[in-house]
Amino acid sequence: MRILDFGSFNIDYVYQVDHMVRPGETLATGRRDVYPGGKGLNQAVACVRAGAKVWQAGLVGPEGGLLLDVCREAGVNTDYVRTVDVASGHTVIQVDRKGQNCILLYGGANQRIDEAYADEVLSHFSAGDYVILQNEISCLPHIVDAAAARGMRVVLNPSPYNEALEAVDMSKVSLFLLNEVEGAQVAGGSEDPDEVLARLGEKYPDAAVVLTLGSEGSRYQRGDERYAQGIYHVDAKDTTAAGDTFTGYFVWAVSEGRPVPEALDIAAKASAIAVSRAGAVPSIPTIDEVMAAKL
Repeated sequence: MRILDFGSFNIDYVYQVDHMVRPGETLATGRRDVYPGGKGLNQAVACVRAGAKVWQAGLVGPEGGLLLDVCREAGVNTDYVRTVDVASGHTVIQVDRKGQNCILLYGGANQRIDEAYADEVLSHFSAGDYVILQNEISCLPHIVDAAAARGMRVVLNPSPYNEALEAVDMSKVSLFLLNEVEGAQVAGGSEDPDEVLARLGEKYPDAAVVLTLGSEGSRYQRGDERYAQGIYHVDAKDTTAAGDTFTGYFVWAVSEGRPVPEALDIAAKASAIAVSRAGAVPSIPTIDEVMAAKL
């Protein structure tokens, strides 16, 4: 069993602000930090720091050496990453005094993934392998179809949620990891967790669902199997990589055969450590840090 993260690479430009900029407002910021990121890179690094062996696929631009260096230093295999003559994806992130963020995303090279490249990457994987996907890359519907046809376990974090996801055959997804807003969008209903889970269970009865609920923790559902997980309270500095850290740790844990309640707990603790630190990749803890943490 192997884990492939087929996802995005971004350079994150993070600005500390008193409040999120409003329409028509010019807002001064006293600090800018530059971090490697992208949901694909973040989740791959989280998986590796948890203890998994992970292969990364995706495209970077000419300035993408920074991103590849981060992957290699973390232990992520980059054999299937390609460099193209288009700028790498990047984000502009505002982080307010409470640690909340809002993100402006430019797709860049992430949006140049095509079917030929996807098929070449997937040819190296087989039934039972995991593929972790997000919605920051092009060709997502084809990747889902092709991975499922190979018997791979398709893990989807449908973020950011937009009309591109309407072309994805979500019946082929093995595991959804989403927050309450994304859950409501996929389920087509309210943001009430019980209703979201009920509708997702009706629409995708064969899939497992992890619904993250911010301060309310997370919920897991697969058929009649259900679990709830609380949060670990910390002083939040930056929530940018919280969800990606949770995803990476949870996928690692279930791929190892750990019970779902244990996987949820480990992922919750790792995510709490991440929000107590600045940045995306730099905030993601190692498994030793998670196990030693007294939260």
